[in-house]
Amino acid sequence: MNALLSSPVLSWLLSYLFNALWQIPLLFAAAWLATRMLRRAHPRVEHRVWVAALLLQIALPACSLHIGTLWASMWVTLRSLTFFWKQPSVIRGAETTIFFGPGVAGGNSLHLPPGLLAGVALAYACCVLYFAGRIAWGLVETRTLARSATRLTLTGDTALRCSRYCRRLGITAPLPEIAASPRVIGPITVGFRRGLLLLPPAFLETIAPRDLDAVLAHELAHIQRRDFAKNVLYGLVSLPVVWHPLLWRTRARIAESRELICDAVAAEALAGRKQYAQSLLRLASMLACRPTIPTLHAIGILSFNGDRNILERRVMTLAHKSAPMNTTRRIVVATACSVLALATCTSALALHTDISGLAPDAQQSAPQSIHVSAKEMSGNRISGNNPTYPPEERKKKIQGTVVLDVTVSKEGVIENLRVVKSPVESLSKSALDAVRTWRYRPYLLNGEPIAVETTVNVTYCLEPCKLPPGEWHRTP
Repeated sequence: MNALLSSPVLSWLLSYLFNALWQIPLLFAAAWLATRMLRRAHPRVEHRVWVAALLLQIALPACSLHIGTLWASMWVTLRSLTFFWKQPSVIRGAETTIFFGPGVAGGNSLHLPPGLLAGVALAYACCVLYFAGRIAWGLVETRTLARSATRLTLTGDTALRCSRYCRRLGITAPLPEIAASPRVIGPITVGFRRGLLLLPPAFLETIAPRDLDAVLAHELAHIQRRDFAKNVLYGLVSLPVVWHPLLWRTRARIAESRELICDAVAAEALAGRKQYAQSLLRLASMLACRPTIPTLHAIGILSFNGDRNILERRVMTLAHKSAPMNTTRRIVVATACSVLALATCTSALALHTDISGLAPDAQQSAPQSIHVSAKEMSGNRISGNNPTYPPEERKKKIQGTVVLDVTVSKEGVIENLRVVKSPVESLSKSALDAVRTWRYRPYLLNGEPIAVETTVNVTYCLEPCKLPPGEWHRTP
């Protein structure tokens, strides 16, 4: 059990779920505010905002930004640049390199009971499998529906109407198919590569010509945009966080803005927003009394769940065309949305919390210190004096490497320092005097600081010399 709970994969998964729990509402709120500021823009802009919010809700919980590590790295780089700039005469031909590497300073961690961790992981796996099964079953049902439908051959005026709207929307080969199926109550579109428009039986004979224009223009807009394939793709990529209710609301907003886009495209193709809005209301009235037959993944002019809730907005958007924003307002709104997006993502990354998969008994038996190689610990020094080449040894042309065993405390302070190898005592003293003043960033193990044992090599060279990674060398 302890081995399972201490698995890095399980720890990462639990951290992902915990951060998704609060980051998804944060991103949803930011996207809602952005769409409010962009309400006068084209529906395509709103749609892109919600798609971006969906992708961030999926990806952002897996990312983290440790502000402490970032600031410490910048501070080390700045100090190094300042040091070399201010003392060119003292360190001419010398290098100063200490490999006490990328410990993670900063960040948050949370420890949960082992039984809870295992239960959450099991429930999450069942949830993902359930929704993945729903997607697979929906695709099978949709394929069965498409294959069982009766293909229609359009003739006369209906064929001319369909060809005209295909040309207006830029749809070329392969041209979409039209079929009739008793399992659908209204026009819907399916198909990945070649779109298929499914209609109820006798639909073409009973619908008014102007309403048929609205149906054809709207459904062909879906086909031109490949909305069926996008809808399936959004469902697949949403599986990691499909359990979150606000992710469902984000998907609903994407579907809503998608219909607004197709409404705008269809109204433009019909050259009449008012005429299209009237056709939309007549179609809704005609289909409202029919029983709903759920078909997963299919999309259409009045097909997706919750369409009645946004029908009023669709009609009002068509009836009241908003004036375009001027350049100044556009710049201000774009800047405000960019700042909002940056602040939201930065806050989510900075507050990322790591969930430890260690059981309590494993945490209590954790080691007091660990040995870390000089190469791995490279670059963790943040302050301290550099070794100086003793003048007497320089005159006598004494050179070589002083090897030190170093223990760094949890706070990054030198605790134990011992000479393992040295050419002469004076070089040992020079190296010891300098290394005692060094300070490091804390090294974290499972989110907690820990003491580190490592090796420091200080090499004194009379001429510039090439050294392996992890060594310090000083030339006069």
